[in-house]
Amino acid sequence: MRVAVVSDIHSNLAALEAVLAAIDAESPDELWCLGDLVGYGPRPNECCAIVQERSAVCLAGNHDLAVRGTIHLAEFGGDAAVAARWTRDVLAPEAQALLERLEPEGSAHDVSLYHGSARDPVWEYVLSDAAAGATLDLAPSPLVLVGHSHVALLAVDAGEGVSGGVAEAGLEVDLRAGRALLNPGSVGQPRDGDPRAAFLLLDLEARRASFRRVEYDVARTQREMREAKLPEALAVRLSAGQ
Repeated sequence: MRVAVVSDIHSNLAALEAVLAAIDAESPDELWCLGDLVGYGPRPNECCAIVQERSAVCLAGNHDLAVRGTIHLAEFGGDAAVAARWTRDVLAPEAQALLERLEPEGSAHDVSLYHGSARDPVWEYVLSDAAAGATLDLAPSPLVLVGHSHVALLAVDAGEGVSGGVAEAGLEVDLRAGRALLNPGSVGQPRDGDPRAAFLLLDLEARRASFRRVEYDVARTQREMREAKLPEALAVRLSAGQ
């Protein structure tokens, strides 16, 4: 079983299309999404439709929960709240129905899936060895996938404690060494200093993972954001991957 994993698309259609083209070239058996289909970006309806059609597994992220009304917008600040409110106003009924069905945690093929973490599937950012260790301890499976932080990440516990860090593009990982937590990074709004869209390839039988990045038309998404009158800071940050 070969799986492509994406997360944090954030209504960035140009990035999603580029990632899916790269994924299609690999011919995986399934596509999994770890949440945050919407928020920040300008094309929520198209992204929801594509993910609904293509994914075998899809979680809800905190932005998805806010847009559908499960989380109050008061829990968001500044530009994130502005973008979530705009998304609510333009969201199609079909996209709303999709978001209503999603949950922030799940599992597939003996892999534990969380948007945030096992301790808090909605809000916790796994960005430290301690946070990764806590999720590995709580998760029922030896392989855990998380999103939410927008940072491609690897953490492994081979029996002597958790170690890991930011996963660079092209990193190949042997998952037979012990329990592992992986974050594919963000499709639509990377925050690890690399503006390229991120995704992950898993070979569950060979127990291997590969972190991938792909160029996309950042200027197109920025233009669409400005046409929608979304906050300028959200468009500018895409160029720097921050």
